[in-house]
Amino acid sequence: MSTQMMFCLGIFIYMLVIFLLGKWPLGVTSGTVMTLLVITGCLKPAAVLANFGNDNTIVIGAMIVVAAGLGRTSLPKTMTTHIRTLTRGNYKLAYMGVLFIGFLLTSMLTSPMAAYAISFPIMDSVCDEYGVSRSKGQFPLVLICVACCAILPFGFALSEAAVFNGFMQTYGFTTGFTAMDFFKGRWPMIFVVFAWAYFIAPKVTLDKPIVPIAALESEKKAKAALTPFADKAGIIIFCLVILGFVFSKQIGLPTWLVSFTGVLFMMIFKVLTKQEAIAAIPVDICLLFIGANSMATALVKTGTADYIGKIISANVGSSASTLLLHTVFFAVPFAITQFMQNQSVMNVFAPIALLTCSALGADPRGCLILIAAGSLTAFMTPSATAAIAISMSAGGYDVKALFKMGWLVALLLTIAYIAYVSMVYPAF
Repeated sequence: MSTQMMFCLGIFIYMLVIFLLGKWPLGVTSGTVMTLLVITGCLKPAAVLANFGNDNTIVIGAMIVVAAGLGRTSLPKTMTTHIRTLTRGNYKLAYMGVLFIGFLLTSMLTSPMAAYAISFPIMDSVCDEYGVSRSKGQFPLVLICVACCAILPFGFALSEAAVFNGFMQTYGFTTGFTAMDFFKGRWPMIFVVFAWAYFIAPKVTLDKPIVPIAALESEKKAKAALTPFADKAGIIIFCLVILGFVFSKQIGLPTWLVSFTGVLFMMIFKVLTKQEAIAAIPVDICLLFIGANSMATALVKTGTADYIGKIISANVGSSASTLLLHTVFFAVPFAITQFMQNQSVMNVFAPIALLTCSALGADPRGCLILIAAGSLTAFMTPSATAAIAISMSAGGYDVKALFKMGWLVALLLTIAYIAYVSMVYPAF
């Protein structure tokens, strides 16, 4: 292990401990991590600066502002009136309905972040209408958007299955890999996650936010009512942003540009004033994401992530069983993806799994399914997906709160995935 690897691991452990202790503001912790990475030579200054302009950083800030604009319009009140009518005043039905919307969106789109960015204002509206803390609803929603991504054979499942299939061909495997393998190996987890969200989440989620919810703080201040024109403009702009997210590939516009343009039009059409838009920007959360992303970049650039992967491959052993292989290739990506972007973890560990299975004469499909599942069981830090960072602002969470709310469902999914996939896709 090189000196830089040791520095990188030391800074990583420092970041983890400080986040869990929760003594410093999130942005301060992230700022010290970025500074230490540069001072120790783990990252060049330009690499850190690049994360300030990262697509997801812009989307996190912009979507919070766009949602603040929507909150000033009449749409949330209209939506909640209809939801209350449909559910006959039953909060639990309304809550589960929003979770189902998040599930459908994450199944059809190619990004949990896009699914959550579209659905979290609806959850805000439902919670406010029924007098429930937003902290109760936002974590279950983002968990659905992340954990249920790529289960149904649409959207991201199709694209990632093509990547895995290409890897299998490269490494000489004759069996193929399709999106239906994701579905066959993961479909029971839909029921596990929804059961947790209905029965357990109300008991383990926060009764009130730990950090102020910027949107709520902004709403406390007296504001002039929107003109009818500004009200309609705000609704139309939000709907166009949603469509831009859904069809970003078809129209050739990146999601950061779609959301940023939405912010500009919210101000041009006087849905938000300049001061209101600036106040809505979640600076602390954006800095948190930038710091976590810098840490993930350092783990890759210093070779630390690859080093960990090689240790795993070397220590599995020639007498590995299905249970051992599947446990390793779920647990390790699950742990690492809490601090690295989930798709990167999938594509780093897939070749390691294929090399290991080739040496052992094992069927790699179960390992590939579990690598994807482990990488998508990532909701205890904001590093794996920008959806978690957005939820921290929307629900008033810190990293310690994410861990407290998420550890039980993560444990349930770990046990269920390893047991089920080992039966359906045995390695030997």
